Amino acid sequence: MTTLSREQLVDALTRGIKLAVTSLPQDVKDAIKQAYERESNPVAKKILSSIIDNFTLSEKDGIPMCQDTGTITWFVKVGKDFPLIRELESILQEATRKATKVVPIRPNAVDPLTGKNSGDNTGRFIPWINWEIVDGDDLEITVLPKGGGSEYTSQLRMVSPGLGIKGIKEAVLKTIFEAGGKPCPPIIVGIGIGGGADIAMKLGKIALLRPLTLRHQNPKVAQLEEELFNELNSLGIGPMGLGGDTTVLGVNIEYAHRHPATLPVGIVTQCWAARKATLKITPNGEITVLSHNIPNIFSIKLLGE
Repeated sequence: MTTLSREQLVDALTRGIKLAVTSLPQDVKDAIKQAYERESNPVAKKILSSIIDNFTLSEKDGIPMCQDTGTITWFVKVGKDFPLIRELESILQEATRKATKVVPIRPNAVDPLTGKNSGDNTGRFIPWINWEIVDGDDLEITVLPKGGGSEYTSQLRMVSPGLGIKGIKEAVLKTIFEAGGKPCPPIIVGIGIGGGADIAMKLGKIALLRPLTLRHQNPKVAQLEEELFNELNSLGIGPMGLGGDTTVLGVNIEYAHRHPATLPVGIVTQCWAARKATLKITPNGEITVLSHNIPNIFSIKLLGE
């Protein structure tokens, strides 16, 4: 039995980054196409048509679908017996640096105090890594290259607990209304409810990882997702903020228990270029792409190949 090498894992993750920035998951593509079919505003319909042309050409030619290729965040669910677990942090940094050169992707890691760009998408705490250690020896990993425009309009709202669901809805509607066209709608909205200030924002980003075709398993949360989806689209902001029937492609919510005295709501906006890729990797080097319908991650070609 062959054993997965560090070089193989770096190569696979580099190709995973390229997959994320050049090819949308099928659920997002379908949501955009469905929005185009039901759109009644001619300007909005033309914009949606251009977006469809954009992601179609991006996938065909293997080039990033947007000049902003985002800041890299990794979501790591790793078995405690995975053979490269001790090296995984440095592997993720190496894959990020390599992808910057061979995809290529734009350097987006900037020192917040000096404004200096690192040039390779790495820096202090970046790429950010969310760790989940589980039993077993497999690795399931998602890369989320989050664009700066949609991150700019994300908000943490501290709602009075007494307002309950009504207060949550008002916070979300106000945030998206104020965002307008800045996050490049139609957007996906990830919402984290409860926990604490930092936890709510993290849950909002985790919610973005769930496919748009899946409602939350809690019926009350699923109902809230549906209600917010309809109410946000009734705002009329439309594609690129120029008016229309579709402001959001989906609303995904995750939640945690909270302190009785506080009700944090993390609202994470994601542009239509909802880039992500998920791989499952076994110790013997078997790699399955979970987020996209492609036969092999190594069919994704890098610059110069």
